[in-house]
Amino acid sequence: MKERKQFDVLCIGDIVTDIFIKLLDDQAHTYKNEQGDWLAIPFGTKLPFHHSETLSAVGNAANAAVSCARLGLHVAFDTNVGGDQAGRDMIVQLEKEGVDHSLVHVNPKKVSNLHFVLWYKEERTILIKHEEFDYRWPHLRNYEVPRWVYFSSISENALDYHDEVSDWLDRYPDVKLAFQPGTFQMKAGVERMKRLYARAEVMILNREEAVFVTGGDYDNLHDLIDRLHSYGCKMVVITDGPAGAYASDGQNRFKMPLYPDPAPPYERTGAGDAYASTLVAALAKGYNLEGALQWAPINSMSVVQKAGAQAGLLTERELEMWLRKAPDWYHPSPF
Repeated sequence: MKERKQFDVLCIGDIVTDIFIKLLDDQAHTYKNEQGDWLAIPFGTKLPFHHSETLSAVGNAANAAVSCARLGLHVAFDTNVGGDQAGRDMIVQLEKEGVDHSLVHVNPKKVSNLHFVLWYKEERTILIKHEEFDYRWPHLRNYEVPRWVYFSSISENALDYHDEVSDWLDRYPDVKLAFQPGTFQMKAGVERMKRLYARAEVMILNREEAVFVTGGDYDNLHDLIDRLHSYGCKMVVITDGPAGAYASDGQNRFKMPLYPDPAPPYERTGAGDAYASTLVAALAKGYNLEGALQWAPINSMSVVQKAGAQAGLLTERELEMWLRKAPDWYHPSPF
């Protein structure tokens, strides 16, 4: 009989099949206006493309589950799939990655989530649609209660499910929560999500998301961090693209540079998920925030060297090899 082992991390969120469509460089272009950056392609015509790739069992939480599993943690995943071949393929892929899929809910009359990724140069625009599943918190047996819960992007029709998660966390105060909110969770607002913000051991956002969530000053990182701490978050991490990341444990604040790229980025999908999940994996393994900040950029660097969010995810041995080769300046510093 297989040994019953406590989960190190239980990931929660939607799972997706991504179909990548690699656009030809001369068949599209980008431009800026007052609303931001835009991708433009010819309208009302047939457009050649370079190639396509189908990647199963991806999405914020799925990427985190695979990341943590490759780093040697015992990981389970609470998610929903449809009763279709895509759903079966997702479960098979989770099995291959060593992620426990016993908590995956199969919705027989639903189709699984499918996204289309327009891949232009090293960036991408994702066409998303979250199916309306029947979200229900699982009944965990005592030995299954995880040390950490990692909660990320989920459908906008799952608001009541957030209350179920919060209720369960209230019953298990020793379980630590990592919250990497997705688009719909951020749009729901701090008041609606206040129980999760208050419960978070660590909150991970990029700088633009931190501004959106808090209404704070983009140019004042201390203000953004203060606001997030005021919601109850114990540790706050704000990633900032090429500038690296900023973090606070409530007492100390750090700036962490990026790990130097061995080659120009190939495709950037999943860089943020790799960063967030690797930081949480390091914390779950007993590292402090400073140590976790040295792990996270390495996996992010590796992911952007390959297509999709998971192909570049490292094992602990591989990550430590890159860390040993890090330049002298690669460490967190006070800010």
